[in-house]
Amino acid sequence: MESASADGSRKVNLFQGEFYVSNDPNVVVTTILGSCVAACIRDPLAGVGGINHFLLPGNFDDPRTPRNDYVGVHLMELLINGLLREGARRDRLEAKLFGGGRTMEGLTDIGSLNASFAARFLEVEGIATKLGSLGGAHGRRIQFWPVSGRVRQILISPTETREVPFRPSVAIKSNAGDLDLF
Repeated sequence: MESASADGSRKVNLFQGEFYVSNDPNVVVTTILGSCVAACIRDPLAGVGGINHFLLPGNFDDPRTPRNDYVGVHLMELLINGLLREGARRDRLEAKLFGGGRTMEGLTDIGSLNASFAARFLEVEGIATKLGSLGGAHGRRIQFWPVSGRVRQILISPTETREVPFRPSVAIKSNAGDLDLF
């Protein structure tokens, strides 16, 4: 879902199972993460970047891994291929990873599995990993400017974190802090 603001910037809301690529310096992409992970990847020389939001890691060593929109191995491939189609070069890609929180005690730590998968995927693909923020007990609201690579993270308390599939509106009432990464 995309909207325009008074300052001329375009805001794109990203949901589970989606990815977005842009070379427009006025675009900011936002998403909300709990145990999910978002990879923010860009080519600074080509001026193109993109982001994905995956729910489950998948296994890129296992050909039986489902190729659906919620699986990390599939969304990572779609994002990288989308960047390459827009003029990025693989050897110049740089990534920042966010999410992978443990927002619910007593269940499998899917956030940790997602974070480990994403870091390993980038390592295997030879994509440089820059700063990011993985793990912890907080959810995150991420704002990503694909062309500049700037990311703003707002931590959300565990009781407020909810990952929302299929585009419902989510109100964030308070935050536990924020962080800008350049």
